[in-house]
Amino acid sequence: MYLVRIMFFNLISTIIIEILIALIFKVRKWKDILNIALVNILTNPLVNAVPFYMNMNYGIIYRHISLFLLEVLAIIVEGFVYKKYLNYKKINPYLLALILNFGSYFMGELINMIIY
Repeated sequence: MYLVRIMFFNLISTIIIEILIALIFKVRKWKDILNIALVNILTNPLVNAVPFYMNMNYGIIYRHISLFLLEVLAIIVEGFVYKKYLNYKKINPYLLALILNFGSYFMGELINMIIY
């Protein structure tokens, strides 16, 4: 149950942070904001669960490797979805995915340092 709470907190935090960053970049249409939230519901659980599993079973190095690879994959998937479905065209959708993911990753690390 503890893992479920952490995963839910990570998902909600990621969605909030990425939407706030998107708003800073002037993403304004509700459909685009909803798209950002929905694509994170798709990618975030995997990006959180696999590194956790790797850390528990194989150690911290494998956690970091899997996290890096999954973040890259998430950026590619999210960029593809943004390119196909977002009306926002001010910057490249893959660059937008990179900015949003970097922002949520670093804010998540900061939150973890404060909480733990």
